[in-house]
Parts: sequence; C-alpha cells; structure tokens
Amino acid sequence: MVHHDPSIPGLGAIAALPMGRISRGRLANGEAVPTLHDVLEAIPGLEVWIEVKSLGRGQETELLAAIARGPGPERCRVHSFNHGLVARLHGLAPGLPLGLLTKERMGDPAGALAAAGAVALWSAHRLVDADLVSAVHGASAEVIAWTVDDPEEARRLAWCGVDALCGNYPERLRFP
Repeated sequence: MVHHDPSIPGLGAIAALPMGRISRGRLANGEAVPTLHDVLEAIPGLEVWIEVKSLGRGQETELLAAIARGPGPERCRVHSFNHGLVARLHGLAPGLPLGLLTKERMGDPAGALAAAGAVALWSAHRLVDADLVSAVHGASAEVIAWTVDDPEEARRLAWCGVDALCGNYPERLRFP
C-alpha cells in the first residue's frame, strides 16, 4: 500500500494494521489506499522514487517483488531515512537505483552513499549548499533537495547545482 503518513485517519497506524484492513479502508476523499501497482499504472513513463518509511527485516524481497511485478520496474527507485535498509536493498538488487534521505548534515556524504550503494542523496533543502553538491557530484551521485515550496529557495538550490527539487507545489518550482 502507498501512503505518506504513518497512520490512516479512521484506520490507525499502518504498521499495526493487517493488509486486508488497509485494502478495505478508505482515504478521506473516499478512495481506497492505492497499491504500488495502482500508483505505477496511474503515472506511466515517469521516474518514481518510492520512499520506504518502515520495512521489517525480511520484507525487502516483498518490496522488490512488487516493483518487479509492476508496470515499468525500470523506472522505479527506492530511498529511505533508514540507510541500513538501503544497504540491504543494494545487496539484494544491486542494479536498483537507491537514495539516502537525510534531515541532518552528514560528515561524509560521499562515503555514506558508497557504503549504502546509493546513487542519490535526498537532503532537506536547508542543508544544501554548493559544497555539498560538489562532494556528492564528485562521488558520481545526484543531489535532490526536499521539501522546496519557496520559489526563491528553488532558485538558490538551482544555482548550487542540485539535480532535482521535490516540493508540494510543482508550479512554484518552474522558473526560466
């Protein structure tokens, strides 16, 4: 199932719910909680970063199987704040593009990326500067800044050389 928050209003904490209960539940807009397959079908041809918030040991193979069964597995990438999980996924699927999410400054971002087998650093936008971008690019990896909702901040990050921006309002991130 695909849902950003740790709980679903009216259902409770996702980690404590059996899959059948989630699939029968409804979101606030009345729609069912989508599966990864549903989401991939809805956005054909687009690159998709799948953020994994929580995944028990041994469930990595279920995630990888869901990606492989879905439409366009070659356009899927996975990232997480759990850098150990990213490293485990790299061991199981070395060809899958992976990313590290961070909301704290990293002492050695290039080393962390290499240790996890990741090709992208997803950094909180306030931490991104030209030095971070240079270090990550020096490791042949990408920098993606999140959550960027301010157009001026988007311009600053573009000047720093980030590879992509993630925000809640895509129209604010378009500029000449």
